[in-house]
Amino acid sequence: MERFFMPLRTWLANSILFAFALSPLTALSAPDLILYTPYKGISVSPGQSIDYNIDVINKASGVRDATLVVRGLPKDWTYELKSGGWVLETLSVLPDEKRAVTLKVNVPLKVKKGVYRFSVVAGSAVLPLKVTVEEEGTFRSELTTQRPNMEGNSNSTFTFTADLRNVTADEQLYALRSNAERGWNVSFKADGRQVSSVKVGPNQRQSITIEVDPPDVIEAKSYKIPIIASSSSTSAELELEVVIKGSYAMELTTPTGLLSTGITAGKTRRVELTVINKGSAPLTNVKLNHSAPINWDVTFEPASIDRLEPGEQAQVFATISADEKAIAGDYVVTMESKTPEVSSKATFRVSVKTPILYGWLGILVIGGALGGVYTLFRKYGRR
Repeated sequence: MERFFMPLRTWLANSILFAFALSPLTALSAPDLILYTPYKGISVSPGQSIDYNIDVINKASGVRDATLVVRGLPKDWTYELKSGGWVLETLSVLPDEKRAVTLKVNVPLKVKKGVYRFSVVAGSAVLPLKVTVEEEGTFRSELTTQRPNMEGNSNSTFTFTADLRNVTADEQLYALRSNAERGWNVSFKADGRQVSSVKVGPNQRQSITIEVDPPDVIEAKSYKIPIIASSSSTSAELELEVVIKGSYAMELTTPTGLLSTGITAGKTRRVELTVINKGSAPLTNVKLNHSAPINWDVTFEPASIDRLEPGEQAQVFATISADEKAIAGDYVVTMESKTPEVSSKATFRVSVKTPILYGWLGILVIGGALGGVYTLFRKYGRR
């Protein structure tokens, strides 16, 4: 009996396996198309764009057409599918080959922190993707700089470079201004041109150069320079700091303030000068120079001043040597005290007189000429 049922059971088992092999369930276990990307889970910030590289693989024995769509994308998120530089609708893939597809997903600026899931679908092929937004999206502007602090004297111009970022979904027109103290001059440049406002696109940035010119005479200390970039809907602020080491100011004059003198041609004249430090920083290595007519000379005693503290003054004597052939009249001699930071000039009017001997010689020459004319007139005038 057992021998009779054993062949029957074998025949039934083989029949069931053969029928199962011919059923549609076997085809479902091996999909024709496969979608593949190595980066299925990505973390981003609000406003960023994600670029996916996706392979569409055809495992069938014939050509397959794949119509790709993105499903489940959150509200206000946008995407673009491309292949071969073209916006993609349907892609055709040869047997046992793959075609590359790029998917660009734009995350909006206004988005909540969290995990977002969506899928790329091509027929029965599904590629699930996950995006983690790391922070809450906001509607704001940012004004930043890598170097907010500078130090120098009051004669310096301080140049800062700032970055203005529009973290909004709309283009913004920003007005640029400063709340610096009175006497400070603050100007703005963008793309090499002086501006008072700039346009910045959504989620874009603009480099701005800020030039700060302090008053010439100012107390040595630290100063805050508030900078504001504001539009009709958003604004950003930046605080700069300028540390003034001291102001440089110097005056070259005479004890009486009189800037004129007299001299005889070929002679010298000694003039007393006063160099005054009118700034708040010490003056060092003060040099004395001059500009005078040809064949004139000016020497100083001392020729330089090593150091002059704020509020102090130093006495200097200038010896002016006039050209011996100078004719009577007024001449200009300019004297200058100078440091690498500041300088001061004093312009003297020098009246030149000729020597008395030259005057008498002139009179004798004129008298001799008149006498000669008189003699000739008497000798030949009667003929």
